[in-house]
Order: sequence, then structure tokens, then C-alpha cells
Amino acid sequence: QVQLVESGGGLVQAGGSLRLSCAASGRSFSSYGMGWFRQAPGKVREFVASITWSGGSTTYADSVKDRFTISRDNAKNTVYLQMNSLKPEDTAVYYCARGRSGNSWPELKQYDYWGQGTQVTVSS
Repeated sequence: QVQLVESGGGLVQAGGSLRLSCAASGRSFSSYGMGWFRQAPGKVREFVASITWSGGSTTYADSVKDRFTISRDNAKNTVYLQMNSLKPEDTAVYYCARGRSGNSWPELKQYDYWGQGTQVTVSS
């Protein structure tokens, strides 16, 4: 069974930075693409960033491009999301998810395992 556990969320002022981590259990972590999504109160869950199995290709939502960086360490079964220049509109619960394949996709339906989420709050 695959388990994903996010950490690193918290309260930060606008302009600040946070680094989220997602630790995966189970075999074959390095065979799958991984993604980060977020959900703000009253809104649908939305794509943030994704990375292929090797880390060789990444995809970002326009709203976070040039501010957020997704990366992975397959030796540690962990995927990261470095978030810089945070804005109040980045406030949400952030979820990591495992893709159904080694590729990197922005659609929720392409992911089959999800973490429990970590809260990120950006104050103005």
C-alpha cells in the first residue's frame, strides 16, 4: 500500500518562503510521476506542479511559475515543493499525489494516491 505524508506547511508572511516535503512509502517510488495540488476554502482542488519519474521534466501552473520549484530525491522517496515569493492567494491545503505512470500531468484524474495535506497560510 502506498502512503504519502506531507510536511513543511505553516504560517508565513507575504514574500516569504516555505519548503514542503512529501515522503512516500511503498515500492517503486522512482517509477512514478508525482504532483502537488492545492485546495483553498470553497474552491476546487487545483494543479500546482508535477515532475516525471526521473525528475527530468517539470510542469507548473501559470499562477506559480517562476516562484515555485518541484524536485524529487528518489533515494529518499521524497518529493519537494520550494515556494518563494508567497502571496496571500497561495493560502490553501497542499496535497501531494502519485501519478498513474512515470509521466507528469496537470489533471487530477492522472493521480491515484493522495496524501492528507498540509496547510499553508500566507498573511498580508
